[in-house]
Amino acid sequence: MVLWSKLTGVPHGLPPSVDTVVFNVRGPRIAAAILVGAALAAAGAAYQGLFRNPLVSPDILGVSTGAALGAVGGIYLSLGVVAIQTLAFVAGLGAVAVVYTIASALRRHDPVLVLVLAGIVIGTLLGSCVSLLKYLADPYNQLPAITFWLLGSLASVTLGDVRATVPSVLLGLVPLVLLRWRMNVMTLGDDEARALGVDTHRLRLAVVAAATLMTAAVVSISGVVGWIGLLVPHLARFLVGPDFRRLLPASILLGAGYLLGVDTLARTAARIEIPLGVLTAFIGAPFFIWILAASRRGWS
Repeated sequence: MVLWSKLTGVPHGLPPSVDTVVFNVRGPRIAAAILVGAALAAAGAAYQGLFRNPLVSPDILGVSTGAALGAVGGIYLSLGVVAIQTLAFVAGLGAVAVVYTIASALRRHDPVLVLVLAGIVIGTLLGSCVSLLKYLADPYNQLPAITFWLLGSLASVTLGDVRATVPSVLLGLVPLVLLRWRMNVMTLGDDEARALGVDTHRLRLAVVAAATLMTAAVVSISGVVGWIGLLVPHLARFLVGPDFRRLLPASILLGAGYLLGVDTLARTAARIEIPLGVLTAFIGAPFFIWILAASRRGWS
């Protein structure tokens, strides 16, 4: 009724506080859950197809750890919310840029293996930096805020945050949609893809840049929310198969619905709000095992 009144201009007759709750509290949070879940799931599907590895997730190249370091650094310096989100976004992109630079300098080796290993190494290094800042932070003011951000939450998301994140998500999603048939070719391996006329180096760079942009954008407003980029693409692949033309939209829809449901559960399951990172792990781990047990076709 409130949304219909907003669209048509017809008064809904409800108290003004209802508009405040819908458009300033619940509305931005629902939109953020849909946006974050869809972006992380799409990035996970792209990474798993690109690296031909079922255990790859959006944070494999260090983007989540880089964003965490940027946000923790902003909290440690007592910066504002916008500055913290900006630092998280820039640091996430910077971390992947460093990883890709290292992989490009070692191109004589297996490019996929070097990229993944470089991501693990840089992610571990950045994680150590996060731990150092947590150790140095004020235990009464800064440390609780750092811990809360690292666990993931949409409680403080505003409509402005969602509006600022949408362009980056769309900018990353459009290349994945346009390159969806080439992603199918990449699952055959680099040699076969090059034989079919695909420039594997440029395609890998484009997909990594697009998936990283989406991940860094949404992590900057939600904090570190794990398992979505790993679990949801597997569920989508189980339902629609490995064809990236169907896998990408299925992952987007399932990721949006999954995080929306988890966020609702986080708000209502207990007296205090449960961090998203905790719930996604509790739900994701057994669900992932069930998917592996139920799938008889294997991963491809």
